Amino acid sequence: MDNFWIAAAWSILPTIGVSIVFVIVLRGILRFDRTERKVHAQIEAQERAARGLPPRA
Repeated sequence: MDNFWIAAAWSILPTIGVSIVFVIVLRGILRFDRTERKVHAQIEAQERAARGLPPRA
């Protein structure tokens, strides 16, 4: 019975490992996108202010 649980653990560990890496990468991509959009909005607001345009609604 011990061999069954060891085999089950070894067969599920790669799936769990790949899932963890996938979640970390996806989380990083989403954070990067959110930060990039925020910075882009700030730059756009500065450019609009420099040109004398009203801020975006």
